[in-house]
Amino acid sequence: MYQVFADTLYWVATVRPNDPYERAAKEARQSLPPCIIVTTDEVLYEFVTAFAKSGPRLREKAVRIARELLDSPNVQVLPQSRESFLRAMDRFGNRPDKQYSLTDCSYMNVMDAEDIRDVLTNDRHFQQEGFNVLIRLTEGGNAR
Repeated sequence: MYQVFADTLYWVATVRPNDPYERAAKEARQSLPPCIIVTTDEVLYEFVTAFAKSGPRLREKAVRIARELLDSPNVQVLPQSRESFLRAMDRFGNRPDKQYSLTDCSYMNVMDAEDIRDVLTNDRHFQQEGFNVLIRLTEGGNAR
């Protein structure tokens, strides 16, 4: 089955009220064929953390959604390990000319290992590594 990687931006956009990427994220997801969404513990960590200062209702919602994603048959959440951390540091260290975050390097490694080319994000760093970024904003916040 077709797989797509979901970055933190995607999950946040689908939950945060009035998120600038909300509409583009939903349109990008709707344009995909039936698929398994692949994400990681690190993504869910960032997702929940994004709501740390958003008040109790959104914090609780983020935790509930993260737990639901862990149990969803349509989402595969890959675990973080010491090995994945070290591989991310290797990628990070081997690209001194880039401004990738360590977490981006971890996600890119997962995508390479799982042979995933499409990513639900708007992060241009993934394009620099040859991945297909699916969330793009046009005027009015629509996906392109």
